[in-house]
Amino acid sequence: MALVCRMSPFSLNRQTTTMDKEDLEKQFGRTPEPARYLSFQHSKPGSGLNKYSSTLTREHDFPAAQAMLYAAGVPNEHVLKTYPQVGIASVWWEGNPCNMHLLDLGKEVKRGIEGQEMLGWQYNTVGVSDGITMGGDGMRFSLQTREIIADSIETVTCAQFHDACVTIAGCDKNMPGAIMGMTRTNRPGIMIYGGSTKPGYSKLLQKDINITTALEAHGAYIYDSLRNPKDPSQTKDELLSDFERNAIPGMGACGGMFTANTMATAIETLGLSLPGSASTPASSPEKMRECKKAAEAIKVCMERDITPKKCLTKKSFDNALVMMMALGGSTNGVLHLLAMATTAEVELTLNDFQRVSDRVPFIADLAPSGKYLMKDLYEVGGVPSVQKLLIAAGMLDGSTITVTGKTLAENVESWPSLKQGQEIIRSLDNPIKATGHIEILYGNLAPTGAVAKITGKEGMKFVGKARVFEKEHALDDALNKGEIPKTENLVLIVRYEGPKGGPGMPEQLKASAAIMGAGLKNIALITDGRYSGASHGFIVGHITPEAAVGGPIAVVKDGDMITIDADTHRIDMDVSEEEVKRRFESWTPPRMSATRGVLAKYARLVGDASKGAVTDLF
Repeated sequence: MALVCRMSPFSLNRQTTTMDKEDLEKQFGRTPEPARYLSFQHSKPGSGLNKYSSTLTREHDFPAAQAMLYAAGVPNEHVLKTYPQVGIASVWWEGNPCNMHLLDLGKEVKRGIEGQEMLGWQYNTVGVSDGITMGGDGMRFSLQTREIIADSIETVTCAQFHDACVTIAGCDKNMPGAIMGMTRTNRPGIMIYGGSTKPGYSKLLQKDINITTALEAHGAYIYDSLRNPKDPSQTKDELLSDFERNAIPGMGACGGMFTANTMATAIETLGLSLPGSASTPASSPEKMRECKKAAEAIKVCMERDITPKKCLTKKSFDNALVMMMALGGSTNGVLHLLAMATTAEVELTLNDFQRVSDRVPFIADLAPSGKYLMKDLYEVGGVPSVQKLLIAAGMLDGSTITVTGKTLAENVESWPSLKQGQEIIRSLDNPIKATGHIEILYGNLAPTGAVAKITGKEGMKFVGKARVFEKEHALDDALNKGEIPKTENLVLIVRYEGPKGGPGMPEQLKASAAIMGAGLKNIALITDGRYSGASHGFIVGHITPEAAVGGPIAVVKDGDMITIDADTHRIDMDVSEEEVKRRFESWTPPRMSATRGVLAKYARLVGDASKGAVTDLF
């Protein structure tokens, strides 16, 4: 069908459109130039690895800058004039286990850099805990931190004339934000992943648990089915309190193949972190040793001029997609990889995800749909062992360059193969699913695309009646009251939660986990917002165009029949094109909930989810 798109007032941002080009031609008599980043001249010939910082430190061109650097701790003129300066950007703050240890990792990086006769300057960027904000308005601030992190790293690197950058990230938006910031400056850069947490342990159930266990237990709690079959005397309140107290034992990101581990795996495969970074646990001594190795590797990158854009190629992005499909990565990986590719000026589209998903088997029995965690994968060889398997099978291109100065294939050549007898990674001839779990859907509900996570365990097709919720909190309220029945197939639609409409495109793990925990197998979920990497079930997110800008999801009504078909890559409502047009005649764009502050600015600038929801494509 033809898209009927009545734009709401706040959706008219200055992304490059036909009207923009016409306006520019009228005003300036020329077509607009391609988007570009600010270009920095190197210092004069003869500078060494300090080719940017020497702009400030050579001779006496910037005496105030040199005075400030001496005051900051530069010991003498020799160090000032000859040592390269490396920014160490950690997404550190105390209120989140994913991030609370990153300052200490940064200190270890600084020690390593100083041992390489370089100057290391630590600084922090902001972070938001998805686990803490999940299901509340605080979650609206989560995705936009990706842009703030990128802006922060670009700002400090360029303003302070750093020669290179080491970023240390712990949670999911942290990592693409760090890569985007380094890519904008395109100076040598490496990312260190803070690592995963250990599994928690329920004292009452006497078994391992994690953050998803706690959220799904809430669904069972609501529908009064939370109990311990071994000890019926335990109340549901005692059980839920036990999960809340013990699900996360300490520092590190969520342990399953959720968004944090999806992005860490993708970035390691892209070549921008050291081999093993994605699977090394946060609390292991090896993670501290990685910091020293990163300090050595950043000097190699500077000597050989290995910059992010040299690693971020179409081949390396294809490799990242292969790993994402093989390991069952998060739908958020689609959004973030699109954004990273856009920043690197590499052409990557939704159709590339489907192309790779069609040819790569899903082989990892990892949470959320499986039973193992990243620490289990680490113990049988980790991410490099999986890369080694897929290179040997011809599914990964081993020729791509990495921050070690070696190719991906050279990095894993001496790495041990996956341990014999392990059950975490299936053989390629016995996959969990013959193709990938990510399905890109189109149809009269999503003319420009939607992203589904379908492992096959829930089937490949779902048909049900629409039940519409204008915001996530409305669905949460209905679930809390036990108002979602088990008697008929329903497609629960949550709209006005996209990048602009949310604003902020919040994750909706609270609802998806509650549905799984309550055992509501008659339910599919679709939204123009996002789902957490910990979500599983029959779910479709990132529906574009979003409701707030006049996408068809805005006019779905209760009772419309919705068909989600992964085999044909379709998502449709049984509503004619004429009826859709008629409904839009009475549709009014919603008022924006915030007209001042960071969310209003974000909604004004952010682009479409099908292109990564970036904020700098004017």
